[in-house]
Amino acid sequence: MEVLYGLHPVEEAIRSGSRQLDHVSVARERRDERLEQLINLCRTAGIRVSIEPRDQLTRLARTDAHQGVLAVIRERKFLGVEDLLAPNANQQHRFFLALDGVEDPHNLGALLRTADGAGVDGVIIPERRSAPVTATVAKTSAGASEHVRIARVTNLVRALEQMKQKNVWVLGLDERGSPDYTDFDFKTDCVLVLGREGAGLHDLVKKTCDHLLRIPMAGQLSSLNVSVAGAVVMYEAMRQRRQSAAPVAAPKPVKARKGLGS
Repeated sequence: MEVLYGLHPVEEAIRSGSRQLDHVSVARERRDERLEQLINLCRTAGIRVSIEPRDQLTRLARTDAHQGVLAVIRERKFLGVEDLLAPNANQQHRFFLALDGVEDPHNLGALLRTADGAGVDGVIIPERRSAPVTATVAKTSAGASEHVRIARVTNLVRALEQMKQKNVWVLGLDERGSPDYTDFDFKTDCVLVLGREGAGLHDLVKKTCDHLLRIPMAGQLSSLNVSVAGAVVMYEAMRQRRQSAAPVAAPKPVKARKGLGS
């Protein structure tokens, strides 16, 4: 069993239905409309609710940032790369995210939140040298971690090679890369690979990439925080893909206008 805390993460865990909740504990000291809505959601879903002292929730969560809400939940079952690569029903090109050693749980949570918002089809994280998907990650992601499809792999390079065999382009983000991310055509099956905080992509991962994209910087620093950089590229990919999927509107008829002197 795992512990999940915070209003948004617990609420999204209930709504997603991806994991079984044993029970939800709420702080005796907290009473407001948001909490009542959550309690009603639990009752509708048939989830047991217990009332506990706030200090008890703090001990279980190991932090006082639980907002008076805590859930005991079954451990997450991660997917494999083959699950992400299974044919999709809508036949659209897919966009994945792979993380090469992102160790800060707040960065991981922020990336999962952006991945959910940008419509990413799945996220790949390595078992080692990576932040685990903990309650802190769930809290930082505002519950998005309960909706995003996550595959955990023992060897990231092997997983990327597996994706290449399925005609998925592997795109690394690197400050010395070329072209700029806005010049790449994301309207294809592709996976964006983000590297470690500060150090970037491992050499072997970098060599596995088909393209290395860069974010141009106008200031004195050479790169952005990994979660910010990931958000920039993910939303550019979403913009391009939405643009290509949108039906082309028929041109409006132009009314004849009289010119000067007519």
